[in-house]
Amino acid sequence: MDLTLIIVLIALIFFIGFTIIHLYNNLVSLRNRVKNSYSQIEVQLKRRNDLIPNLVETVKGYASHEKELFENITNARSNIINAENIDETSTANDQLTGALKTLFAVAENYPELKANSNFQQLQSELSETEDKISYSRQFYNDVVLKYNNACEQFPSSIFAKMFGFKQAEFFSAPESEMEVPEVEF
Repeated sequence: MDLTLIIVLIALIFFIGFTIIHLYNNLVSLRNRVKNSYSQIEVQLKRRNDLIPNLVETVKGYASHEKELFENITNARSNIINAENIDETSTANDQLTGALKTLFAVAENYPELKANSNFQQLQSELSETEDKISYSRQFYNDVVLKYNNACEQFPSSIFAKMFGFKQAEFFSAPESEMEVPEVEF
């Protein structure tokens, strides 16, 4: 055999090997970014869950007859804590967001509560946390898009299937939040 042919074959083998290693490492990196970004959402959900008991206790003193509302908040909070996948977390998060909206609507009926500095601080912290959850969900979906693209695009799709990489799920808004709100003056 010609020495040039041997060198070309060896170079081709190295190139193919390097390409496989690069594609595999890229898929691993993207999968880990998906996991990391999901855990960032969980961090913000935990922060919100830690704030909620303080908020509920502050409101209870003013609106003690709103027992069902407090139970709904407690149940939604425990559903988030016990969620085992993205769908369960998303559903529980939506329940809790709805319950918190109701809580703040109830608070509007209690001027003394709205003026309470603890309530104002907790409401502000929850609002910041809701923003962080929203940003974290958006970042998660961006990372999932990159990962899913890598799992579907050629040639990495071949190696994704070969090594068992599966597409990740996006966070999505519930149907109720996708409706156009009515604005009346």
